[in-house]
Amino acid sequence: MADDYKELISGMMGKKRYIHSCNVADMCVKLAEIHGEDTEKAYIAGILHDIRKEIDDETLKKEIELSGYYIDPVELASRKTWHGIAAAYYVRDVLGITDTDILNAIRFHTVGRADMSKLEKIVYLGDLVSAERNYPDVEKYRAYALENLDNGMYKALEWLIPDFVGSGRMIPVSTVEAYNCYLKAAKKKK
Repeated sequence: MADDYKELISGMMGKKRYIHSCNVADMCVKLAEIHGEDTEKAYIAGILHDIRKEIDDETLKKEIELSGYYIDPVELASRKTWHGIAAAYYVRDVLGITDTDILNAIRFHTVGRADMSKLEKIVYLGDLVSAERNYPDVEKYRAYALENLDNGMYKALEWLIPDFVGSGRMIPVSTVEAYNCYLKAAKKKK
C-alpha cells in the first residue's frame, strides 16, 4: 500500500513537494515508533498530508465547500491553510479512507488544534521537522518532537505564533487554542 500512495502522489505534485511528502511520512513513522502510535496510520497520514497542496484555487475552494468540515473564517481567508482541509476531503471522499484520526491529522496539520490525538501531533510535528527542512534551529525542534509530543507542540507553537504576528498574518482560532492547550500542559509538567 505504501508504494501505491507514493505512486499516486508522484503524479499529483512536483518533485520538491513529493520529496517533502516522503520525508514527512518517514518522520511520522519514526515519531510513531518512539511515541507508541500505529506506524501504518502515521505513514498514510504523512504521505498524504499535502496531496492537495498544488491544486488550483477553484478546485480547492470546491473541495473545501464539499468537505463538510467547520472552517474558521481566518483559515478561509488564508490560502496557505486550504490544502489541509481539501486533502482531508480528498482522502476521505476520493481515496475512501475513513479513519477519523488519519483524516484529522491531515485536516489540522497546518493549523493545529487543542487536544490533538497522538497521530495529529505526529503529523503536525513531522511536517515541521522533516529531513529536508533546514531553517535555523530545526535540530532543536526535531529534538523536542522526538522527546515529547506535547512539549514539541508547545515549543513549535511558541515559535510559530510570534512569526504570524510579526508578519501581520491573522491566527486561526484553532491555532490559538492549540497554543493555550500545550502551554497549560507544559506548565503542569513543571
